[in-house]
Amino acid sequence: MDVFSWPFIESCFKAFVPIFFAVDAIGVLPLYVGLTEGIDPARRKRIVVQSLVTAVLVAVGFVLLGKSVFSLMGIRISDFEVAGGVLLFVIATLDLVSEEKPSRAGIDTIGAVPLGTPLIIGPATLTMALILVDIKDIGLEATLVAIAVNIAIAGAVLLAADLMTRLLGKAGSRAVSKVANLLLAAIAVMMIRRGLEAMGVIKL
Repeated sequence: MDVFSWPFIESCFKAFVPIFFAVDAIGVLPLYVGLTEGIDPARRKRIVVQSLVTAVLVAVGFVLLGKSVFSLMGIRISDFEVAGGVLLFVIATLDLVSEEKPSRAGIDTIGAVPLGTPLIIGPATLTMALILVDIKDIGLEATLVAIAVNIAIAGAVLLAADLMTRLLGKAGSRAVSKVANLLLAAIAVMMIRRGLEAMGVIKL
């Protein structure tokens, strides 16, 4: 397929819009500020790079192999949502009840989890990607391009968070950190609830 042809560009745009709202880079920004509160700018940049690499690998791997692997292992999207929700809830709760800064080990891995996945690339984005791949007017190539562009946008938004951190100062950043982790816990509960609803365990 000619990547410069109008039909392909149109297909990419059709895939871009739903993935843009699924990724929700603006919504991830305060969570990123909260998770990286107190970390020096150079390390924050490394965390952003780690999150983007993780997001790309997870997204591309899932789009290419997700259906086959999930089918082979008997895993459903709802299982993925519940597992991701539980993980996010634990991370948010630990930070909410602790006054200490993250350990070095925690700092070194937050770019991959939870930023890369499931915040930038989570169950909603992965599910949407699988749906778009099967749509005749979109397909695999356009979906992958749309994912790549959205991940790049997310990276640009996260890198702009340094300015926000400087403007807020230490006290402001700490306040945002607590509010962000409360939101993170709420997002985790939502993911668990949606997963349980999809399983038919609960009905709301």
